[in-house]
Amino acid sequence: MNTERTLFSQVMEHLPLHEFHKSVECYGGEYKVQHFSCLDQFLSMAFAQLTYRDSLRDIEASLRAARTKLYHMGFRSKVARNTLAHANEVRHWRIYADFAQALIRIARDLYSGEAFCLELDQTIYALDSTTIDLCLSLFPWAKFRKHKAAVKLHTLLDVRTHIPTVIIITHGKVHDVNILDHLMVEPGAIYLVDRAYLDCERLYRIHVERAFFITRAKSSTDFRRLYSHPVDKSTGLQCDQTVVFHNFYPRRNYPEKLRRIRYFDATTNKQFVFLTNNFTLTALIIAKLYQCRWQVELFFKWIKQHLRIKAFFGTSENAVKTQVWIAISVYVLVAIVKKRLSLPHSLYTILQILSVNVFEKTPILQAFSLDHYKEEEDLGYKQLDLFD
Repeated sequence: MNTERTLFSQVMEHLPLHEFHKSVECYGGEYKVQHFSCLDQFLSMAFAQLTYRDSLRDIEASLRAARTKLYHMGFRSKVARNTLAHANEVRHWRIYADFAQALIRIARDLYSGEAFCLELDQTIYALDSTTIDLCLSLFPWAKFRKHKAAVKLHTLLDVRTHIPTVIIITHGKVHDVNILDHLMVEPGAIYLVDRAYLDCERLYRIHVERAFFITRAKSSTDFRRLYSHPVDKSTGLQCDQTVVFHNFYPRRNYPEKLRRIRYFDATTNKQFVFLTNNFTLTALIIAKLYQCRWQVELFFKWIKQHLRIKAFFGTSENAVKTQVWIAISVYVLVAIVKKRLSLPHSLYTILQILSVNVFEKTPILQAFSLDHYKEEEDLGYKQLDLFD
């Protein structure tokens, strides 16, 4: 007789439940709750993420089909779609946001020693946003266009670990640059941002707090050159200059000197102009660092392809944010499991194996044995290069 636990319960045992219960208590998530706890809600939504469920009815039917195994998977109540819908509607999304942050702290510690393409000691962050389109009639609170609704996921990604450290969910009308007001700037860190975040006053705040930024200059921005520095043009560098803003208002909001670097990328046949307040790193490293900003784009594509964040189980703002934060929690949890168990597979492969084996009572290391699952190298280009 096989007495092993299900794969689902073996994955969920990596959850720091003490942190979860702290979050529930902080926001009164189980006030007057008799049966369906916040943990039952989290496990139900995590199951939906791992197995790609399409609706609340789909979640209910799948879990009830395995009702004899639910207790050993951590469930303590019967899962009904109405109960789950009500929980997503009324239980504060910050419960799951705070819990996701606890998982993020664990994952960042685990991946802090990961090798990086550049030999730098500083923490490197990439900041960007992605838009998830919604139906205006179903999500009237998520204002975006006249006939369209949307939410934005503003994400600060740790480039070295591929772990999102900050995620702010807003409606689609919020401009990206406003998110700089909500960031706790880490002294010494390097922030990679695109031209949407080129705001002199906000970038100067990063400079004052002793952090660094690298962004791209807009073609309409005027500068006054103070010094030029020699560059090796065979590397693609065209100029390395010390500049100040020429116009009155930009110079008033950013009175310090900036570094302007022009770089020609032979691969894409494009020219880039970078702005930074870092005068220590070489110009070529600055140019290569900005290329790392693409990691946040890969992160957005990955979670949209492999997590349930494009179709929502509820239409209220609380339900949407709850689903997104639980999806992020599942992403980080799988990354934690991969690192703790030293699994050689990509996150994509791990999710695929879990999706069809969550009810199987197999030791987790045996389930991911390379003798049973081998990655095909010739198909690798179809998958995004996160944690590979």
